[in-house]
Amino acid sequence: MTAAGFLEGRRLQMARGVLLQCIMGGYPEARFYGSDDGDLALVPDPAHIHRLPWSQQPRALAICDADEFSGESSRLSTRGQLKAVIARYAARGLAPVVATELEFFVFAPNTDPTQPFRPPVGLDGRREDGFSAFSISSNNGLRPFFSEVYQCMAALGLPRDTFMHEMGVSQFEINLLHGDPLLLADQTFLFKHLLKEVALKHGLTVVCMAKPLAHTAGSSMHIHQSVVDLGSGRNVFSDEAGQPTATFRHFIGGQQAGMGDFTALFAPNVNSYQRLFHPYASPNNACWSHDNRSAGLRIPASSPLARRVENRLPGADANPYLAIAASLAAGLYGIEHKLEPSAAIEGAFDVPQALSLPCTLHAALERLKGSHLAIELFGTEFIEGYIASKTLELTSFQDEITPWERRVLAAQA
Repeated sequence: MTAAGFLEGRRLQMARGVLLQCIMGGYPEARFYGSDDGDLALVPDPAHIHRLPWSQQPRALAICDADEFSGESSRLSTRGQLKAVIARYAARGLAPVVATELEFFVFAPNTDPTQPFRPPVGLDGRREDGFSAFSISSNNGLRPFFSEVYQCMAALGLPRDTFMHEMGVSQFEINLLHGDPLLLADQTFLFKHLLKEVALKHGLTVVCMAKPLAHTAGSSMHIHQSVVDLGSGRNVFSDEAGQPTATFRHFIGGQQAGMGDFTALFAPNVNSYQRLFHPYASPNNACWSHDNRSAGLRIPASSPLARRVENRLPGADANPYLAIAASLAAGLYGIEHKLEPSAAIEGAFDVPQALSLPCTLHAALERLKGSHLAIELFGTEFIEGYIASKTLELTSFQDEITPWERRVLAAQA
């Protein structure tokens, strides 16, 4: 809308069904969002009205809540769902703290989607071959791009902890500083938007697919989680002697109880399961362990003050609001019901059947359909609408014949 209209306080409205729009642009049946498809009010968050530093023409972006005209948050809003989870913690005198680690690839423009992505040509005139993982000189060829990314992050107030080159060809990771879950979800969303916009200015393509390249690492969005007491600010995962508490165990138990049912929320696309199918550094399980990257729930080495649980299941393609909401909701469920986790695993291990997770989008949606826990924590309207939208996307994928099928199966008798 125009700046004048925004400053006048003009109300911006949007059809409720847009919240269930699938990634191809279509919609599930209207019964999933109200047969009349009435409007919602988009209410800007005053803390998130940002002048876009990469735009030559003055433009601003406002993060909004999708609210009913009664003032209540729409049950279809993922940002609203996250705010509701945070409120449930607050009702118990607790506040969750999270940090996200987002991985992404920087590629040359890909005008033909039937062809694989390729790394861009760097300042040295060459394309990266994949030998730059964790190298201090690994992004020299992309320095102009990353310099503007850093400048834009500063202009938007996005504090960064560390940036590094990851294991994949032209793959990178940013660690955002820990803080309030809603703030971190907003920052993760803004950062992904920033990346893609700045990349276009530099003739590049940033891809946040979970698995854009075969035979290389996928991209995750690990979520680090702790919980503090609202009164004292103390990390309730550690006692005064620095030892793990019962609350810590119960949080892990809740994570384990929810990961299978919520896999479709953490891994929302067909491509998500290409990452999870190859388990190295992308564990498709609900096991937990101390400082073990083969476990879906990792307890990083840290001081008692920083004791936390890292959920390694979500991919870079996950909705940050929904992924954080689902992970925190599962942890709170464990605290409320005093759920005990399984025994911690060590080293390489065989995943117990009870802790294995769905390995396709179809299986994950079927698991979500039968989840009483998902309905209890997120409501029937949201879960049924989400499943309907994701089923459209799965059907669209199954309507196409892939190059692998033509290459391998055409010659079969």
